[in-house]
Amino acid sequence: MPYYCLIKIFNKKNNSMKTKFTFLLASLLISLFIFQACSTKQRAKGSEDEIFVIADSMEFIQVEKDLHETFGKIIYTPQPEELFKLQRKNLNILDRLKQRKNILIIAPLGSGSNTSDYLESIIDENVKKLIKSDSVFVINKYDLWAQDQLVMILTAPSVEKLKEKIIEKKDDLLYYFRDASNKRMAKGLYNKQYEQKKIEAQFLTNYGWMIYMQADYQVALESKDEKFVWLRRGMNTDMERWIFIHWIENGSPEFLHADTITAERNRLTKNYYRTTDDSAYVELYDDYKMDSEVNFNGKYALMTQGLWRFNDQSGGGPFISYTFYDEKTRRIYMLDASIFAPKYFKKSLLQQVDVLLHSFKSEYEVDPLEKEDILSALED
Repeated sequence: MPYYCLIKIFNKKNNSMKTKFTFLLASLLISLFIFQACSTKQRAKGSEDEIFVIADSMEFIQVEKDLHETFGKIIYTPQPEELFKLQRKNLNILDRLKQRKNILIIAPLGSGSNTSDYLESIIDENVKKLIKSDSVFVINKYDLWAQDQLVMILTAPSVEKLKEKIIEKKDDLLYYFRDASNKRMAKGLYNKQYEQKKIEAQFLTNYGWMIYMQADYQVALESKDEKFVWLRRGMNTDMERWIFIHWIENGSPEFLHADTITAERNRLTKNYYRTTDDSAYVELYDDYKMDSEVNFNGKYALMTQGLWRFNDQSGGGPFISYTFYDEKTRRIYMLDASIFAPKYFKKSLLQQVDVLLHSFKSEYEVDPLEKEDILSALED
């Protein structure tokens, strides 16, 4: 199927999902007593990669494998690291967990288990009908018992249907927790006190896009002809972070093909990501590459995630890359982030650069007041 068709389908699906979840949230706000507003909520605590699962032991055993495949997805950094670690807990300690960042409550309706009875007691009869008719499976509530918290309820008429739905919707379920985690991290990373507005303003003026420029990053290289900008943090240390922005004018959605993107990335890194003595360059490690279709700030994109290595195999690390077609500017954008930190676990570092990539905006997407504020830095 041509990629312009995929983009239209993606946007249509997005709008449909928004309508569905708007209805769901509106219903649940009045139907679940646990969703009462609280004016003195504390900030959620705990690790970003920890999900506390409230479930009865026997029911958890039946869905455990599917939940681990959904949330415990392995990324190679190159050490294998799980995206989320699951901790099953009984319902009777839920009160002790209400300040945690990520909570999942799961049970089929009407099974007679403690968790099932709990869900029966808090869900309105109209919502139960939607669940039993297979119209509702996942219920998300943000900031329920604490700020910056996600509480997810997964339920269905039976364990079998629950398992089926988890498998069918696993990408969406993972996205909800990753997105909530990214938003929490963004609050810590996007700090105006440490923002390099002058560089952001230069990008906006010269190239028609901007990205949040943290204080510790520097512009390592700019090539107007190549339409390539390289941002670097921790140069010549044991914890380096590299971000590049590359764009193609008068692009076409047909470019959005995994092989085409891999070839373009390898071409760029061969030219620009080279060792100091110019003896080796960075290339993508095909054995650990995953490509998937994602929503990048409301746009259809191909995400490539995996490992890079020097072509002489002297080192390597993880990377994440998004490539999308910006219909309004008719540009193809490739936003790419890599980590080189041989002595450290890298999952958290990879998430940090991922969050920075998501700060990218085309000029037309920048709020006029924000644009005025950023461009004023050029006058200083």
